[in-house]
Amino acid sequence: MRPRARVLLLAGVFALLQLANVTGRDTPDSKNYLSYALNLTGADKREAAAATIDYYCAGRAVIAHRGQNVNVVRFHAPDPAPEVLRECREREWRQVEARLAAGETGGHTVPFMPERFMRIFETRPGYPVFLAPFVGVFGVTWGVWAAGVAVTCLGGMLAFLVLRALALPVPLALTGQALFMVLPCGTTAMRPMTEGLLLALTLAALWGCALLLEGRGRREGLALVCGALLALFTVKHSQALFLGLCLAVAGAVVAVRRRWRGLPAGRGVVALAAAGCAGVLGTVLLARLLHYPSVSESVQDLLTDHFARPDRERPWAEFFQLQGNFWTEWLRRRLWEPLFVAFLAAGVLGARRRPAFGAFLVAAACTGFLNQAGHPDINIWGDRLIVLAWLLPVLGVPLLLEPVVLRAVVPAQGAPVEPVR
Repeated sequence: MRPRARVLLLAGVFALLQLANVTGRDTPDSKNYLSYALNLTGADKREAAAATIDYYCAGRAVIAHRGQNVNVVRFHAPDPAPEVLRECREREWRQVEARLAAGETGGHTVPFMPERFMRIFETRPGYPVFLAPFVGVFGVTWGVWAAGVAVTCLGGMLAFLVLRALALPVPLALTGQALFMVLPCGTTAMRPMTEGLLLALTLAALWGCALLLEGRGRREGLALVCGALLALFTVKHSQALFLGLCLAVAGAVVAVRRRWRGLPAGRGVVALAAAGCAGVLGTVLLARLLHYPSVSESVQDLLTDHFARPDRERPWAEFFQLQGNFWTEWLRRRLWEPLFVAFLAAGVLGARRRPAFGAFLVAAACTGFLNQAGHPDINIWGDRLIVLAWLLPVLGVPLLLEPVVLRAVVPAQGAPVEPVR
């Protein structure tokens, strides 16, 4: 079977498996993105609100039904789904009607939350633009599901392309694709949130890094990196800032390391560092020109429970105290269940087999930690904020397995083992 057919087969199998959970993946923030997408398809505020509330509350009802089915005490009780659906609709409509009556009708999103909070989502058009065609063609329920499948399969294919650009054998590249789908990357990308696009665009940037560093297409590689940074700005501009910063740091580290050894820095490394710097500068300037919410506003949002409480007088002092508490508890939980730590360690070992690319891979994974540090909330479900760190094992584990596969291939084909770059 040709590599392209294998990639499509893996994607098809993944899509079939996702039929087990068509609904019930959404979060409260999904309402904001979905209503934005519906507005882009031509729906007015009330139409978008009705469709979004129906979708969200149907998901709550499905979760309640599934939970009771396996409740050892109440599994034979009446189905709670109808009551959960009714209460959810009443609650959501009560909040929306009050805000619409108060004149909160601007922007693309339905006012599910205070206007100050909704402003954050107005600055993230990328995911609603991606979601809108799916919703317009397939309807809300199947459109949201299809969009999740599409972006997750795209992420897996990009992982395959990155590893092939690094000259890994097809089986190992397919391993990277499979890892993307079965690790938390796939689970998180399927949720109707921005993370799926963040993962795919970060992988596109890493594909550009691989092409540049391997000399397989310098112009194409640089265009991929710059295009990914620009697209990230539309999806979540803080992620564009983090990735640009991390790429710039990685480029500087690789260049200094090579100079220390008496080697040239390399045009690819310099180009990537310059692209990262341009991404940082461009993100900061564009955010100011467009009057995007500031970092201080984001901190107030965190500490006031989405502006439900008065602003904090000393937000930064409280924020840094919360940082210490958060990471202490986060580390305790990771050591209790060290799967994530083990995968990260394996990814680092694999990244060392391609030192230059490995530095940029580690840099991309660090954006997950930076994203989590910006939102030190231990109650956010599924560790979705740090999910970008999982790209390290997705690409690093196949690199780690490369010698094993090559040793198995050599006796059969007599091919020389490719040297470590």
